[in-house]
Order: sequence, then C-alpha cells, then structure tokens
Amino acid sequence: MVELREAKYGKEVYVEENPLSRWLFSNTKSAWIWLILRIYIGYTWVTSGFGKVTNDAWTGSNAGVALEGYMTGVMSLAEEGGVAGWYAWFLESFVIPNATVVSYMVAWGELLVGLGLIVGFLTGIAAFFGALMNISFLLAGTVSSNPVMLLIAMLLVLAWKVAGWYGVDRWALPKLGTPWRIKRE
Repeated sequence: MVELREAKYGKEVYVEENPLSRWLFSNTKSAWIWLILRIYIGYTWVTSGFGKVTNDAWTGSNAGVALEGYMTGVMSLAEEGGVAGWYAWFLESFVIPNATVVSYMVAWGELLVGLGLIVGFLTGIAAFFGALMNISFLLAGTVSSNPVMLLIAMLLVLAWKVAGWYGVDRWALPKLGTPWRIKRE
C-alpha cells in the first residue's frame, strides 16, 4: 500500500514495509533472534578485545608494537595490489605514525563493542562501530570471520529498535529517547 501525505514542499510518498522486515526490525517477538546474534558477535569482540587489552604489545609499555607488525604485513600486501591504494595511503599516513593511540583504540574498541552487544546497551551504536572495525580489517586484507561479523552487525544496526529488547536497551532507549523524537508537552 502506498500512502500519500501532504508535506511542506509537496507530497511525500510512504511505501508500506513488507511484513517480514517489519516483523524482524520492529517487533519485539523477533528479539530472541537478535539476542543470539548479539551474544555471538559480542563474545567474539570481547574475547578478541580482552586478549589485546591484556597484551603489553597492544596497551602496555610496548603499546603499538603489535599494530605496527600487523601494518607491516598489510603494507606488503599493498605493494602486491592486495590492499586498495587509498587505504594503504591512510594506513601509512595516519595509522602507522599513530600506532600507539590506534592500538589502544582498537583494543578498547573491541572490548567495549563486545560488552555493549552482550548486555544490549546502545546495541545499534555498538553494532555500527563493530561493523566499522570489520570493514577496516577487511580493507587491510584480513578475511577470517570479518565478513560474517560485518553482515550480522549491519543487520543489528537495522534492528536497533528491538535488537536490545532482551538487554539494557529495553529500559535505556525509552529513557534516552531518539534524536528525531518529537517531545510532546
């Protein structure tokens, strides 16, 4: 069904959402699916992040050493054409010179994204930053579980309204509201 509404600058057209996507992304009865996916990728991020946060080469006195070693491998892939030129430039110009800071960002980012997903707090935001890290790892040539995690993260971003229903979001989102919510007095 297509619904026309009068708008300030003409007519807006609203196309009805199909029943499956409406159920998946807006119905709390689908929340159990998102809970399983959240726990899966949340656990993956927590274990990876915890391993880095407790590793001296990522966040200790030698912070940045592990990242620099990883970047050396990525840059050799770039020379062979395995990494996009613009991404290699970004790594060479920003990431490698700031390896210590980026190392902390990666380690703590993985841990915090994982915790956010597991407890279901700001699930859509946590999933977005998880997807951003997955894209970064994929651009650097690391395939591993990143494509699967990226797909799940993108779905969680779409399902942000109900993905954290079995979690803190059930209470946090109504209290925090949404940026586009019209406050009625």
